[in-house]
Amino acid sequence: MTSSVALVWYMVIAGPGGGMAVLPSTFDKREQCTAALTEYQKQPTPAGWLLQCVPSASPFTDGGSAD
Repeated sequence: MTSSVALVWYMVIAGPGGGMAVLPSTFDKREQCTAALTEYQKQPTPAGWLLQCVPSASPFTDGGSAD
């Protein structure tokens, strides 16, 4: 039996003091996340802040259980 892992993309904002926040919205595709990031960056961003898309494995796989 084979199983595949689906990636879920999160937009992460990192502050200059080392703090980090993950926005609650997830994206199914990296392109969706980068498009949202591009839209967000149209506003002025404070100096030292970093925005990026980070993947995370989904708990759901083809052979897994959703329980």
